[in-house]
Amino acid sequence: MSDIKIAPSLLAADFSKLEEEVARIEDHVDWLHLDVMDGHFVPNISFGIPVIESLRPTTSLFFDCHIMTTNPDAFLPELAGAGANLVTMHIEAVPDPTGAAAAARVNELGFGLVINPLTPFDAVSPYVELCDVVVVMSVEPGFGGQAFMPEVLPKVESAREWVEDRGLTTDIQIDGGITPENAGMAAGAGATVLVAGSAVFRAEDPQTAVEKIRRATATT
Repeated sequence: MSDIKIAPSLLAADFSKLEEEVARIEDHVDWLHLDVMDGHFVPNISFGIPVIESLRPTTSLFFDCHIMTTNPDAFLPELAGAGANLVTMHIEAVPDPTGAAAAARVNELGFGLVINPLTPFDAVSPYVELCDVVVVMSVEPGFGGQAFMPEVLPKVESAREWVEDRGLTTDIQIDGGITPENAGMAAGAGATVLVAGSAVFRAEDPQTAVEKIRRATATT
């Protein structure tokens, strides 16, 4: 699979120097993945709109905002105003995302749906045509640094087949535990966006880490 996008998760960065952390990777990656957590939908609290807004003037990266909250469509105007480009929300939080997708478009935001490791692809398949991206979680959402779950790869394959059979341009994102060792498997299954947090931000040399991930996907 060519044209792979690398989207490091800010959750793995050093929060005491976020601008510097983003500057280290900006020229080497495609998107910046921003995990917004409320402590209710997932058992962790991360950051919200003020952090996104403060980062926006510091980088031209595409802001991929993963909204892990019980009310993921509640702050779409504020997210747009803060500089988000894309919002993804869990089908587990919005079982019928039709209204949320429409609200995202009104606010000139890209839209996507996320499925947890135990959620079948069938939960989102009726809504894929509303999406710019479908996200398959390859860890349990809420915390960075978890091990990749290869058992989700058949869902990536199902999503890729669904998109291609219908002639859609929807990206398939895989989120969680991505490393140079498994990036090729993810891309081979059909993922076009790889979310790699710890493997990039916690590497001694993030640029080299990103290059290793790209090389791992080059032959898929």
